[in-house]
Amino acid sequence: MRFYDRKREIDNLKEIEENSKNNAQMTVCMGRRRVGKTALLKNVFGDSNSLYFFVSKKNEALLCEEFVGQVNEKLNVSFGSYISFAQLFKALMLHSQKQHFTLIIDEFQEFTNINPSVFSEIQNFWDSCKDSSKINLVLCGSIYSLMKRIFETYKEPLYGRATAKMTLKPFAVSVLKQILSDYYPKYKNEDLLAFYMLTGGIAKYVEELIDSKAFTKKTMLDKVLREGSFFIDEGRAVLIDEFGSDYGNYYSVMSLIASSKTERSEMESIMNKTVGGYLERLEKDYGIVSRNRPFGAREGSRNNKYRIEDNFLSFWFRFIYKYRSAVEIGNFDYVRNIVERDYETYSGVVLERYFRQKLIETKQFSDIGAYWNRKGENEIDIVAVNEMEKRLVFYEVKRNKDKISIPLLELKAVETVKNYPDYTVEYRGLSMENM
Repeated sequence: MRFYDRKREIDNLKEIEENSKNNAQMTVCMGRRRVGKTALLKNVFGDSNSLYFFVSKKNEALLCEEFVGQVNEKLNVSFGSYISFAQLFKALMLHSQKQHFTLIIDEFQEFTNINPSVFSEIQNFWDSCKDSSKINLVLCGSIYSLMKRIFETYKEPLYGRATAKMTLKPFAVSVLKQILSDYYPKYKNEDLLAFYMLTGGIAKYVEELIDSKAFTKKTMLDKVLREGSFFIDEGRAVLIDEFGSDYGNYYSVMSLIASSKTERSEMESIMNKTVGGYLERLEKDYGIVSRNRPFGAREGSRNNKYRIEDNFLSFWFRFIYKYRSAVEIGNFDYVRNIVERDYETYSGVVLERYFRQKLIETKQFSDIGAYWNRKGENEIDIVAVNEMEKRLVFYEVKRNKDKISIPLLELKAVETVKNYPDYTVEYRGLSMENM
């Protein structure tokens, strides 16, 4: 699959590289695993004077030997041998005083397991050498919680050192449409919804489906739900390093959210334990779950619902992790039948997310959310407001347009409309036909 999108990120990285020719730059690049960070960096710096260090889980001396070989080849110098990465980094900082280059360190957070003192030593050498150096240092990582801790926790040595930060997001809905259209122009909206549902815009998942020529809903589900599928163990692979030994409780919470048990009280009733700490860490430390309050509710409202932000992980927890016993004995027909049974309901929720994302991408609104009251009645799929234009729009989302009732939507919106007396109010329906 060819390289798509990322124009804004590419422009930013090229500008940073240009600045580094005069002053040392430290850029932190974060984003969940498989989102396309490495592909982006190689696309920008692959043909330039750059070094790419991948921090794999191996002995520090062996890593240094591997890195020095690349330095000698790419920079056309003889760097000798090192057993300490900190000393190698110092030598590179000094060398950049006379030769400008880019240094990418991928999976940077792995030094936590290899040699945690590396962070304070890098901070020391950076502080003492950066004013006279011309290095473009890019530090990249996939374990979100660790990268945040390394660079955003006040007591950590590298806090405040980054000159730029970049969090790579999944592909936008418009890009997914472009990709599917390029490879399969005759796609149907059902195919686009499945593509969005299964990949969520994560570059690696998009690539897996495209390279396998899985362009329809059926072929996509065939690709995902079969023996030996890349996707079967993917949820575990993405999250196991984040959660560590306590992953079982986190997985249980996420499985409940994926199965529409979205209120804290529901989860605690089923799990028979307090889950507030897990939810808070999933939201703030890991960035995987979001806490949503009803549109118009005040900050601090307890009428909250939780949502898994990642489409693939939501699908994985709902159908693969939940039915892992069937998966483990290879009964993929059973899992596929469950998916087909629940597809209309589940994909209807995904369709709401799709339209919410499309509305966000229009940049027309100051706030976009959903509404529900404390009794769980009067649920409104999407409410969007433009405070500058004093415009309020209510949306009902259904797979089938014939099931949309604008009069019922108007009735549900009565209480909310009272809070916006000077606003123009609109009521709209969105269905599969509007994708």
